[in-house]
Amino acid sequence: MIRVPRDFKPLLDNLSSATSRPQTAQRLIFFFAAAILVIGDRTVSSVLRLLSLIEPVNPSTYHRLFSHRRWSANKFAKVIASFVIERFAAEGAIKVVGDETVDGHRGKKVYGKARHRDAVRSSHSHTVYRYGHKWIVLAILIELPYTGRPLALPVLVALYRDKKTNAAEGHRHKTAAELMCGLLAVLMRWFPERKFVFAGDNAYGTHAMARFAVRHRQRLTLVSKIVADANLFAPPPRRTKKKNGRPPVKGASLPSPAEVAQSNKRGRKLRVRWYGGGWRNVKVYSGVGCWYKSGKGIVEIRWVYVIDLDGTHRDECFFSTDTAMTPTDIIEMYGGRWNIETTFQEMREHFGLETTRGWSRLTVLRMAPSLFLLYTIVVAFYDTMPQSSPHRRTRTWMDKETITLSDMIISVRH
Repeated sequence: MIRVPRDFKPLLDNLSSATSRPQTAQRLIFFFAAAILVIGDRTVSSVLRLLSLIEPVNPSTYHRLFSHRRWSANKFAKVIASFVIERFAAEGAIKVVGDETVDGHRGKKVYGKARHRDAVRSSHSHTVYRYGHKWIVLAILIELPYTGRPLALPVLVALYRDKKTNAAEGHRHKTAAELMCGLLAVLMRWFPERKFVFAGDNAYGTHAMARFAVRHRQRLTLVSKIVADANLFAPPPRRTKKKNGRPPVKGASLPSPAEVAQSNKRGRKLRVRWYGGGWRNVKVYSGVGCWYKSGKGIVEIRWVYVIDLDGTHRDECFFSTDTAMTPTDIIEMYGGRWNIETTFQEMREHFGLETTRGWSRLTVLRMAPSLFLLYTIVVAFYDTMPQSSPHRRTRTWMDKETITLSDMIISVRH
């Protein structure tokens, strides 16, 4: 019943076979096809009003689709991730980015609802809190020839539960970084032959996450931020047989990145891709050191201290668990992380994030992650549309030369 491009049909067929009951899969696909067409709130009632114009539907069937039917969002995520990687990242290391977003949700009985810091409305001097859900999102970073910047396509989503919710369910409390490690582990298990480079902000630049990346160094590299006055050390010296006692766990202290930048050493001038797909002239200082945490061991990292020569950004310090990465690659990989922030903004504007009204456990754990996957489906659908398709639509604005997500979703709706 749904007309799709020829190259998109394998994805639709695989999604249809991802559930044990074909009827449930058909209803899910039909439901989300209608969700793309809906303007405004993405509630089940809003979608049903549109579906009722196409064919007679039983409202209770679709209301129970998220709260009672047996299907796994992870199976859909694996099918979509496989299609995205095969089409957009068939070779080389796969770039992935991750971040968290707060989804405001009203209601007293909403599962997993808690008070979270809203990073969009908060500043260094003022903190704004919102009641709702905090979603940990892992996205694949792709580059398309007709867009002005890379796109972050969500593939895996996890709900952050507060300590009270975890205690009530008898689960160990997990931080956002620990949940992100779990999502990365799932992605590596799905694609055992591929290597991933992950970029996250300072919330994911923890020593524990760096150790996780080092344990899987053949499959995973972490790029994140580190404080400029970090205490770094040389590798521990080799122990000789004549010495007694415990072997040293770290070597001599090394100058911090800020101290190196303040010294008389000359930095390298580079032109790198910056946030938003633009270019920027910077001066960089780089080095290799061991990041030590008491009782946890050391992690060897390459750090990069960045000074903006254009004078519009403050100095930044990044690091990578792959010491062979160049400063340019580290800076541009972290700069690509900003595209997931744009994804969150577009999710709210075009896909109705924060407008769902489900409150039960299964509905909460399925509805918002499905909307994130819908974002990826729309981009994949548009990319498979032939250039000669009469349904392609482009909004023309002053100085607009590239395709945006609004163009994609309009074309897919047509």
